[in-house]
Amino acid sequence: MSDLARSPKQIGSIIRRARKKRGLSQMDLSERTGLRQGTISLIETGNPAARIETLLAILAALDLDFRIGAREAGTSSADDLEDLLR
Repeated sequence: MSDLARSPKQIGSIIRRARKKRGLSQMDLSERTGLRQGTISLIETGNPAARIETLLAILAALDLDFRIGAREAGTSSADDLEDLLR
């Protein structure tokens, strides 16, 4: 699985899809990560205040990697900033 995410909402959607693909409930993921179920819910709905450590714990529990790469030509960082400020 390789998805591109440029906003908290997109990250949340990817996490939700990966969780459901593995047949896990939010509570199951909560137990695997030691996080509250409410925290999982907030992240999946795109809460922009999520800590990087929290995201990394969730990704690890779902056997996903966090990768950083160069942006492709023609993408606008201004659009991404707008998404973050919404």
